[in-house]
Amino acid sequence: MSKPIARIYQRVSTEGQDLTRQQLLRANAEAKGYQVVATYSEKESGTSEARPELLRMMADLNEGDTIIAEHLDRITRLPLDKAQALMDLIEEKGAKVSVPGLIELPEIKLEGIGAIVFKAAQEMMRDICLYQCRADWETRRERQRQGIEVAKAKGVYKGRKPDTVANAKIVELRAIGYTIAKIASTLNVSESQVKLILKKAKAEQTTEAIGGP
Repeated sequence: MSKPIARIYQRVSTEGQDLTRQQLLRANAEAKGYQVVATYSEKESGTSEARPELLRMMADLNEGDTIIAEHLDRITRLPLDKAQALMDLIEEKGAKVSVPGLIELPEIKLEGIGAIVFKAAQEMMRDICLYQCRADWETRRERQRQGIEVAKAKGVYKGRKPDTVANAKIVELRAIGYTIAKIASTLNVSESQVKLILKKAKAEQTTEAIGGP
């Protein structure tokens, strides 16, 4: 009897974070009898729909596959309607999601009204979890905003340090032909920020070309 197929998805939000703790997923999956055929790892925001490794995994999915992630928020922090659409697409492909300790429901063969009720209960639990993933992110963003406002009022706010990695990525994507709108969507930033970074990069290149200050 062949082993069930698993695909592991692991994500962190910034370059400064690492994926070490999530790498235990493979060992745990194999210990449970899965055949892990691929691991998809990336450092992207869960609020972005254009994550390269997520898109690659979705394209690779086959019927009967199981996606394993450390937490549901590793897969998505999208608004509820978009998160539901992502999960529905996974289901349409005949695949499912498994999150240790959260979504590990046993395979239960039911028919008729029992099957309908069980499926509805699964979907309700899933949607509650998806809502919480987004709500946690929005709460953290709001606390950050409030902290900045307090710091500004006290005159101690120095602004955010430039994200040199993200800035370099903006310039890199522009160089290979991405539009400003596509860069903003891919990196989950505003178009005005993209324009500002590109303007600064162009000014720096001009300064270097004429020999610097």
